[in-house]
Amino acid sequence: MTTHSVCIGIRMGKTVNSSAIIRSKTGYSVLVTGAAGFVPFSEKDRTDQPTSLYIATKKAGEEIVHMYNHIYGLSLTGMRFCTVYGPWGRPDMADFFFTKDILKRKPIPIFESGNHWTIARDFTYIDGVVKGCLGALDTTEKSTGSGNTLPVPVSDLVSILEKLLKVKARRRVMKFPRNGDVPFTHANISLAQREFGYKSITDLQTGLKKFLRWYEKYYGPGKKSDH
Repeated sequence: MTTHSVCIGIRMGKTVNSSAIIRSKTGYSVLVTGAAGFVPFSEKDRTDQPTSLYIATKKAGEEIVHMYNHIYGLSLTGMRFCTVYGPWGRPDMADFFFTKDILKRKPIPIFESGNHWTIARDFTYIDGVVKGCLGALDTTEKSTGSGNTLPVPVSDLVSILEKLLKVKARRRVMKFPRNGDVPFTHANISLAQREFGYKSITDLQTGLKKFLRWYEKYYGPGKKSDH
């Protein structure tokens, strides 16, 4: 997974070098700015001190694409996504595997930081990300944040899933691992709002309802049994 951002940057550059494409949009994790420690995460934050290999590859992807912009004149906008969830999402994201394990009555990990605070994420429903990408089509040479601007503790995410699924989760509280990840995400979307009117209007409970409707259709009784 950690090499994908770098490969995308290289492949994008090679595509531009060998064709007439002159405008492109790239997507990365907002964590590329999160390592700076400022809240909310801003496009102006330093990004030259990544705290994990994952974050370093996001930064590398942006730098590679910037290089091709400098050499070949590619017009680009980088979208830094923040904890995207929803239908057809990644199975390794919290909404997805929490739902699967809650339904299977398996324990789910709830990480706590050193001060006993639960980890929080700025969950962004997929529709908001799509609107952000479409809105960015006419912008040039910028990196913008795309989030919901409302960090929610992961324990609250589990509580909402319990309510919607009508199943009690088996929570296993665990110490937050020292793997370079950040304890929270919080996107500053002011630049995206100013440049192309971006806003995310889907609250977490509404987004999870939509996700679960899709999940039931795709993985419900008589559907796929393993994922």
